[in-house]
Amino acid sequence: MKPIQVGLLGIGTVGSGVFNVLQRNQEEIRRRAGRGIEIAMVADLDVERARKVVGEGVQVVNDARAVIASPDIDIVIELIGGYGVAKALVLEAIAAGKHVVTANKALLAVHGTEIFAAASAKGVMVAFEAAVAGGIPIIKALREGLTANRIQWLAGIINGTTNFILSEMRDKGLDFAVVLKEAQRLGYAEADPTFDIEGVDAAHKATIMSAIAFGIPVQFDKAYVEGITQLSATDIRYAEQLGYRIKLLGITKRVERTDAAGKAVGGIELRVHPSLVPAKRLIANVEGAMNAVVVQGDAVGATLYYGKGAGSEPTASAVIADLVDITRLHTVDPLNRVPHLAFQPHTLDQAMNELPVLPMSEVVTSYYLRLRVADQAGVLAKVTGLLAEAGISIDAVLQREADEVGGEGSTQTDLIILTHDTREGTMNDAIAQMQQLPTVLAPITRIRKEELN
Repeated sequence: MKPIQVGLLGIGTVGSGVFNVLQRNQEEIRRRAGRGIEIAMVADLDVERARKVVGEGVQVVNDARAVIASPDIDIVIELIGGYGVAKALVLEAIAAGKHVVTANKALLAVHGTEIFAAASAKGVMVAFEAAVAGGIPIIKALREGLTANRIQWLAGIINGTTNFILSEMRDKGLDFAVVLKEAQRLGYAEADPTFDIEGVDAAHKATIMSAIAFGIPVQFDKAYVEGITQLSATDIRYAEQLGYRIKLLGITKRVERTDAAGKAVGGIELRVHPSLVPAKRLIANVEGAMNAVVVQGDAVGATLYYGKGAGSEPTASAVIADLVDITRLHTVDPLNRVPHLAFQPHTLDQAMNELPVLPMSEVVTSYYLRLRVADQAGVLAKVTGLLAEAGISIDAVLQREADEVGGEGSTQTDLIILTHDTREGTMNDAIAQMQQLPTVLAPITRIRKEELN
């Protein structure tokens, strides 16, 4: 049988990996797919560099639209990135009847609903395993392996740059700015690391996983996003002393409860922020640039997926897995293929599909609070009194020795409070009141705590 023909848009780090792994493992991939898979055309602005990667026998052009227009190309791989030209090219490829493979999590998190609708209407597939957690097959696990389960929640370390930074801060006791420079020097962080350190990249990935887990549209604009730029070595050290580690988690959770007024509250939490995780949890021990995702299903319980979240060949592994899936299924009736977002769009329970993404003020979790306070009598009583008035239950209170915090003769100290579960809006109000106390000498640090039971 004639090999399926693939056009590659962009042959940078990941594109080179895709080409090299396809060449190296060609025979095994052919046996698994049922026919050969060949990259027949490559589009890249740097034509000479591209030719050095692919050698003879592959047509190299500088116009991506020439690849899309070619009648010989069956699958288009989009590795350009971003929201702009990549979106136009993906939609053009779909309109031309081409299947699409992409690693572009930003594109799918923002425009996924439009793209998947266009693909369904045209009867083609859009595959995106490489868009979330690099080489970890988390999309296939959520969409196929766990299909018998009612997913209850998932939590993931899904950005290697921030996990490397937090690991270094914990191991070496250094502050964020120092470790960021080292991460950039080593190539773990980009020259402009904003998407990583502000949590945007993780939120893109969490948005996609949430849509698959719960059958809702991709809604990046409703995600709560908080990065790691405000974390200090002090809080990482205190967390360690309390038996926790701080990780930037992408969390999405199905919520069914009643509020204080007895009204039913149902919806989906979708949030990215630093979290205290018990050190005994496996995910708390994921270090360096590695990724991990925990998924809680009602039938299977908790499952953990761990591996490299980025890099040339780990990401290429996911891209090629998508190529194999499309090769196996591209002649199948579109209605009998695995749906893009796991749920069949024509059989969706409307109540499920319309579950809202809850505002952060309605999220219920527990908290770590650190208050820099005057070292004098009555401070603790005033702070705990305000929490009690707000109905916030305290799990533990620690007060550091003044000498330990500010040196000998210091007149201020750190007060650390761990709370039980409370609503975020309630905690916001309580923090605002505590901040007004004259004995609270600096902005209060608040980090959410996730037990991940």
